[in-house]
Amino acid sequence: MLGSREFMRRPRFGSGVTRWLTPGLHVKRWVAVTIVAIVGISLGISYALREFYESAHLPAFTYNLTLQFWPRWVRAGIFLGVGVLLLVVGMYNLTRSLLSPFVPGGNKALVERLYDFRRLQKGPRIVAVGGGTGLSTLLRGIKRHSGNVTALVTVADDGGSSGRLRAEYQVLPPGDFRQCLTALADVEPLMTELFQYRFREGSLRGHSFGNLFIMAMSEITGDFEHALRESGRVLAVRGQIVPTTLETVTLCAVAGERVLVGESQVPTTSEPIQRVFLVPEHPRLNPEAQLAIMNAEMVVVGPGSLYTSLLPNLLVEGMVESLRSTSAIKVYVCNVATQPGETTGYAVHDHVEALERYVGAGLFDYVVANSNLSLPLSPTAQEAGVHRVGFDRRRTAGNGKPTRYVLGDLVSPKITTHHDPEKLAQLLMRRVWGRS
Repeated sequence: MLGSREFMRRPRFGSGVTRWLTPGLHVKRWVAVTIVAIVGISLGISYALREFYESAHLPAFTYNLTLQFWPRWVRAGIFLGVGVLLLVVGMYNLTRSLLSPFVPGGNKALVERLYDFRRLQKGPRIVAVGGGTGLSTLLRGIKRHSGNVTALVTVADDGGSSGRLRAEYQVLPPGDFRQCLTALADVEPLMTELFQYRFREGSLRGHSFGNLFIMAMSEITGDFEHALRESGRVLAVRGQIVPTTLETVTLCAVAGERVLVGESQVPTTSEPIQRVFLVPEHPRLNPEAQLAIMNAEMVVVGPGSLYTSLLPNLLVEGMVESLRSTSAIKVYVCNVATQPGETTGYAVHDHVEALERYVGAGLFDYVVANSNLSLPLSPTAQEAGVHRVGFDRRRTAGNGKPTRYVLGDLVSPKITTHHDPEKLAQLLMRRVWGRS
């Protein structure tokens, strides 16, 4: 029984060969070179043996072995067919034998990875700006359409495990970076689950393994950015993850007569947020982040918490100027649900107007919003005061702004307060990138 299971898991020869013939793998050209080399060797051997073959007295069995009782063209076809078949089988098994130890899943996994790698290499250069669950949701979907993805991540997080590590070790908070790493990872699900594992007891209670791993890697490499790159190699990340700024910043918000200090404190207010700012007020934009923006073909801001994930990135000095300078398509992805303490009662135009108070009008070429308002929110979300973010066309039409609104069903059927990664990625690639 075990043997039969192992046999069923083995890749079928025919399916593997068919995938090898797919255009764009950069394989067939080298197969052609190999065939030409074999033909050259065969011609050399045939010329060398020609004189010997015609003058020598060969044993009788060679007459039948070389099929000389059939016409010359029939023999040529048979030997050519057998030669091509043996060449294909030999190359197939040679590739499988040499590379299967390095690529889990056998030859089928190898050819699929090669196909994906070549296809994703041709994808657009995309920069995703944000933090938290929203950014990781976008990355999880967009990595299937492009391998040229750069995530610019906020460093204002000060809650939970990230906040404790930030306060104790005076480093950038690793939590949002961990989520981006696992979202872009191309490894076994168990490795991703390991990075997200959170300890429940003892002195490590509340810490996630991924946060501690990044911290340990930072200690080993001596640099947080280097630690992110090395962590990305461990998880076979598609793309790169870059902090928006390398300075330690604190997000503050003014709500009524209160000043809320810390990203984790901002959503606790029951009054509308009037203004948010960073301390220090003018942290410098990470040069690596600026370079990614300037080289991008599409920059996507959001989805994510408006005041605690998106604006901390946009408030970094030089960010807005870089976004205005780049020739990339600029897209804002609005949330599908409101967030109590941040965007209670907000519609799409309220999100856009709040952003424009900080970045100015006309920055975004497209605003992507959800059109599926019929999918009910979970009872827990409704009890917390969460509502669908609606779209009022009258509030966006005739305002003289060049921004174009793109609507689509973006709600996840599993977590109805979040975007569905694949729905969002397909809309961005087909209706935004595809039309630009």
